[in-house]
Amino acid sequence: MTDLPDESSKRFIAVLNKKMDIGRTLNVLGHLSVGLSDLLETGSAEYVDYKDMDGNCHPHLSHYPFIVLKADNSNKIRKIREEALSRGIPFTDFTHTMTEGGSVHQQSITNETRETDLEYLGICLFGHTESLREFTKKFSLYK
Repeated sequence: MTDLPDESSKRFIAVLNKKMDIGRTLNVLGHLSVGLSDLLETGSAEYVDYKDMDGNCHPHLSHYPFIVLKADNSNKIRKIREEALSRGIPFTDFTHTMTEGGSVHQQSITNETRETDLEYLGICLFGHTESLREFTKKFSLYK
């Protein structure tokens, strides 16, 4: 095992619109997570391999917590997005225009929609725990 930074110093936080059914919620969370991981600078997040007693490897899991919260509506997610933008915090978001058809069609629909008309279904952020808590602490855990 290598020396790792304090695991409570950073975290991933996803905030999901509670109005979605479970299938859509999981799909949105998957897209957000994969996209955010690809955005992060090399070395900003830490990933570890877990090895079991039989020598099997359970690879590349986040050293930092991944917290999932729920938002009552799109506007609450929009406010998180605005805060992340103003603070330079890396994030991915997911809107209603990204749900039907393939990505080329979804990009076209998104391009034809004003930001104020987008319904936010989720957002995922990565950063220092205290900075993220400043504007996400009012949201409750997704259960």
